[in-house]
Amino acid sequence: MDFAVETENLTKKYNDLLAVDQLNLRIKEGEIFGLLGPNGAGKTTTLSMLATLLKPTTGTARVNNYDIISQSSEVRQSIGIVFQDPSSDDVLTGWENLYLHSLMFGVSKEERKRRIDYVLGLVDLKDRAGDIVKKYSGGMRRRLELARGLLHKPRILFLDEPTLGLDPQTREHIWEYIENLVKTERVTIIITTHYMEEADRLCNRIAIIDHGHVVALDSPSNLKMKMGGEVIKLQTRSPALDKIRGLDYVTSVNTTDKGVVLTVKNASAHLQEILGEIGQVESVEIRTPTLNDVFLHYTGREIREEAGEGGVMERIAHMRRGN
Repeated sequence: MDFAVETENLTKKYNDLLAVDQLNLRIKEGEIFGLLGPNGAGKTTTLSMLATLLKPTTGTARVNNYDIISQSSEVRQSIGIVFQDPSSDDVLTGWENLYLHSLMFGVSKEERKRRIDYVLGLVDLKDRAGDIVKKYSGGMRRRLELARGLLHKPRILFLDEPTLGLDPQTREHIWEYIENLVKTERVTIIITTHYMEEADRLCNRIAIIDHGHVVALDSPSNLKMKMGGEVIKLQTRSPALDKIRGLDYVTSVNTTDKGVVLTVKNASAHLQEILGEIGQVESVEIRTPTLNDVFLHYTGREIREEAGEGGVMERIAHMRRGN
């Protein structure tokens, strides 16, 4: 099998901070692969190393069969990247931004206009190509960044928190564009996200990253199936958990700031016994597992969706300061 990306003990340290710890991944050609984790988990740092924006402390990786250390120029030519923070020039028009990008990546004069028109059509921006980017909405600007990342026909497209800060309707539209890109451009997409719904909707496989480690890797459906039962969420102030942990049909027990989350085989049949052991509860919810439950199961805490990991440029500045 051909792999678009292979990492070998990929590691990044910032003085005493171990941001990425001996990461070993194999990402298949043509898949949408997600790096899922909270702020500070190491997602953006991993993406930055794969895109040759940061040098690993130890280990290496191959991207499109190019080594990220010894063949960094070849890696950069063969990838596209959409940064978490907007990087298009807002005093230029959308078309001018793409034209400048085509010059930087050596798109031939004969192909330049045709390719710009094509990617503008992919993201529904042909009618606004002549407007300066400063007048674009957040969703339009994100679509322009997608178009720019695809302009030079990359084999891999890196998307760093592509819908961060967008409203739900715009986020849904961006997901549709990303799904369409895989079909029309036949690219491999590697996406970092802390949005569970985004990972579940888009990704063929997901690596859950916590403190620089991959703690679980599989398809979203398989990750949820491996939970081994339904989820019972109990809102209670003083749970008695010792007996619950000893029940053979309870496969996991986690506490949150709102109560207790259990994974239980045949939950409906055992609910009454569980309630008897727990004591007084304020509310009960039974449901099939979500990716948030998977994350809680492997890390012992829920993911926080208030903020992303921080942009690539912020990480680079952090590295240069030696912090």
